Amino acid sequence: MSITKEAELFGMKKASEAVACTLKAMRDFAQPGMTTKQLDNYGAKILSDFGAKSAPHLTYGFPGWTCIRVNIEFCHGIPSNTRILNEGDLVNIDVSAELDGFWSDNGGSFVLGEDINQYQKLVDASKQILHKAICNIKGGVRISDIGHLIETEAKKRGYKVIKNLTGHGVGRSLHEEPHEIANYRDRLNLTRFRKNSVVAIETFIITISTFTETLHDGWTMVGNKGGFMAQHEHTIVVTDGTPIILTEKNEIWN
Repeated sequence: MSITKEAELFGMKKASEAVACTLKAMRDFAQPGMTTKQLDNYGAKILSDFGAKSAPHLTYGFPGWTCIRVNIEFCHGIPSNTRILNEGDLVNIDVSAELDGFWSDNGGSFVLGEDINQYQKLVDASKQILHKAICNIKGGVRISDIGHLIETEAKKRGYKVIKNLTGHGVGRSLHEEPHEIANYRDRLNLTRFRKNSVVAIETFIITISTFTETLHDGWTMVGNKGGFMAQHEHTIVVTDGTPIILTEKNEIWN
């Protein structure tokens, strides 16, 4: 969407606060021995307290309130009563929701407890690259140039990026134009970021694979060549200068 009046910015801030605070609370609540469904139920309660509704559940009938993936899972992990979190797991939580007609999206990867499996370096790379990408976004900048920046920064750190997962526009629905904000230079994409537009910027930083494949459950994605992935995401408003980070309360950079 494009912000055209103060009421729209206020609505986006409210929806973004709901998803950001839910993500932070879920990250703080997660602990070894807990099931991903317990963690999802906790997040659902927080969203409900804000008056927000789960975006993937509303839009796609997703079998959970939030997406929670662990270790080799890359995307759209289904919360489960049998999936138990363990010390050192690489966990990702993606929270998106609708509130009063406005939609916002955010996510983040983190290491649960002690970093016994050495995932923290990957997580830090994803955070740092997202920060640099957002700092370079303003009205008129080519979307493909931000994709090139993300991939270049990933390569500097010895990582790859996923080519078939992208950021996207958001605001009046979960996915809007621009539909693809890739993590690499898509030379066919001549689109530029527009001032006052709302977009969800995501990093997909990976150790081995460059594409994802969907498992038999129809939702969960893994790498075509295996490996591990870290993802971080903010919903922002594009300006002529520094973007407005609507989901800053998730504290993924802290």
